Amino acid sequence: MPGGAAEAFSGEWMAPWLRARRKLEGAGYGEAVCQSYARTSIVVAFEIGPEPAIDMADTLSAITIKSGRKAAAHFCEAAPVAARKLGSAPRFRTWLSLMQRFAALAPESIVPVLSRMTALMEELNVTQLEAWLLAGVRLSGVDVEKRLAFFAFETPEAARLLDRESKGIGFFEMDRRLRAYLCALFGVHPVIREAPPGRHDGSGRRSSFGEGFVQMPGHYRGVRGPEAEMLFRAALAHIGAHMRFGQGRFVLGQLKPLQVAVVSLIEDARGEHLAMAEMPGLRRLWTAFHVAEASGALTAESRFARLSRALIDPEFKDIDGWVRKGRDLFFAARDKWDDPQISRSIGNLLGNDLGQLRIQFNAKTYAVQPLYRDDNLGLWAFPEDGAPEDRSEILLDAARMTPNEGTRPPDTTRNDPETDQNTERVRPRAPDNPEGGVMVARHVEYDYEARVERPDWVTIQAVPPRAGPSGYASEVAQRYQQLIARITALVNAARVGRPERIRKQQDGETLDLDACIEAVRDMRSGIMPDLRVYQARRRQHRDLSVSVLLDTSASTGDPVGDVGVAIIDVLRDATVVLAHAMAELRDPFSIATFHSNGRDEVRYTQIKQFDEPMGRGVTTVLAGVRPGLSTRLGAALRETGARLAQQPTHRRLILLISDGEPSDIDCPDPRYLIEDARRAVQGLASQGINVFCVQVGQRNRETEERVFGRRNIVHIASIAELPEKLSILYLRLTA
Repeated sequence: MPGGAAEAFSGEWMAPWLRARRKLEGAGYGEAVCQSYARTSIVVAFEIGPEPAIDMADTLSAITIKSGRKAAAHFCEAAPVAARKLGSAPRFRTWLSLMQRFAALAPESIVPVLSRMTALMEELNVTQLEAWLLAGVRLSGVDVEKRLAFFAFETPEAARLLDRESKGIGFFEMDRRLRAYLCALFGVHPVIREAPPGRHDGSGRRSSFGEGFVQMPGHYRGVRGPEAEMLFRAALAHIGAHMRFGQGRFVLGQLKPLQVAVVSLIEDARGEHLAMAEMPGLRRLWTAFHVAEASGALTAESRFARLSRALIDPEFKDIDGWVRKGRDLFFAARDKWDDPQISRSIGNLLGNDLGQLRIQFNAKTYAVQPLYRDDNLGLWAFPEDGAPEDRSEILLDAARMTPNEGTRPPDTTRNDPETDQNTERVRPRAPDNPEGGVMVARHVEYDYEARVERPDWVTIQAVPPRAGPSGYASEVAQRYQQLIARITALVNAARVGRPERIRKQQDGETLDLDACIEAVRDMRSGIMPDLRVYQARRRQHRDLSVSVLLDTSASTGDPVGDVGVAIIDVLRDATVVLAHAMAELRDPFSIATFHSNGRDEVRYTQIKQFDEPMGRGVTTVLAGVRPGLSTRLGAALRETGARLAQQPTHRRLILLISDGEPSDIDCPDPRYLIEDARRAVQGLASQGINVFCVQVGQRNRETEERVFGRRNIVHIASIAELPEKLSILYLRLTA
């Protein structure tokens, strides 16, 4: 019996501990594994008690079976670390369960994870560790080598996701609120993106802005909770002040880096004072981050921080002559604050003074203070051959962004990302697949096990449509001539629209409160009142936008019965007939198809835009649709919703036509994409977008109803009936 065991497992716990050890010995794991358990269990028992130390035996056994004796040895080294860090038996048992589950999911990766457990536990709690481990499993799918590279930190995604999990409130969590906040303050709508990993990582870097775009750090290192939220707001409000009160970029000319820094500091203060004149509450927001003291070493950086505080905090007093001169010059020019050139004039004078004092200044290591202020690169028109090293990255990122998200660019990039807080719109890049797709967006994806939405997880690639047979439109019109005639007759009776209040009616459903008040006033004044004191609600016009989304995964290439016609052929015919009904009703509608090849390649083809007429050209393109690959439904629904959200109609509907359940090559867990699709439907509903599914064939009804809801799905067992039933369904659905 190892030394210390009698003390650690005294009394009632000695017998269970001996049984646990004998169980390992009887399983034939070898003396080394049994001795490791004995030593480790004693340490754990001293840390958090004997019961969880005994429970370790089952986890050790499971890990040894799945991953071998080397993994068992690493587990015995990691367990005391976890016990000390977690400090309680319930949390330690959660960790044991997590390690056992992870060994089952990724047996080849348990060793690199356990070997780094000390560093991981310094950054993450158990819940965050679980989310990070599951993210790695989801990221790699069924690719074992990719999964092993992730957990060995050989890929940048490992560190990026670890960084995101460890820091709590970040840009992604506040994205939607920050956009609304900036718009409310200054009425501007720039593209706002999280800075790429590795640049704005919190290690001295700042937010940045340029022509119509803003980049924000994913997190500010060391800042958590409510303070992090306030810091993001302060940073974005500061950039908004630049955008509102700036008048173009300064020309660099012959200015030295030291002078550039001082001019930028004065311009920061000028913009903030103009903003505070309109919104005094901003002073309280910004001043909280000015913590420089009027003491300490007089370096360039400390002087800059002290001058920044002196220019915004009226209570701050500094004895340094340079700081006092800067404050006096700035407030003496109060009447000229509307002119940005005053910043250059004052900055040049102060910069020259520092030059005379021979103050050392390193532009490469300089970080603007306080933390909420941007890196000042957006204030200057740098020459191409003289730009700071960091600026080349910013310009490259800016080139990938849509210049103005408030407008509607042509084709596949015409969507406004602000309609969906979980979407990042980017300019198309080079084709990544044989179909010639270009990346146009990234979306979140929901992990039901970790209970988190993983940002930027799925990539949408816009694939241009291919033309089919030119005579397809005529064939469909002839084949479904009688059906189209019946639909045309039904169209005239269809009505859907925004309920509008009709005031001052002789009779109606409810009283018109305003009219009643006017009537009482007239009666008390001795005037004959207007007796039209009722109101009614009536639908005055159709007010509906529809996005038809076709699932074109490989299963749609299967034949229908014995007739030799593929499912995709019937889907195309049904869509053409449905489009006829929508065109007759003059409802704005779009048509798109999708299939997927993993999370990095969700291929999305826009067949018809909302403002495009339904003509022979659209029908010909629809005829060219071909089946292939898999069904990542959640991503396709989010992309469709982002496009549909731009439509200024009262009602917005996604009509999905599918023949199968969500699935993809990198998702061995069948429930994963089902839960993600359900989450996507719920997210769209919160934006006022309804999703209705037309399910073709006999599938798992329980699963489909879980995704869409029992009332939002219809099953069509015989696909031959689809063209007729789909159009009739649409008329009833929108009546």
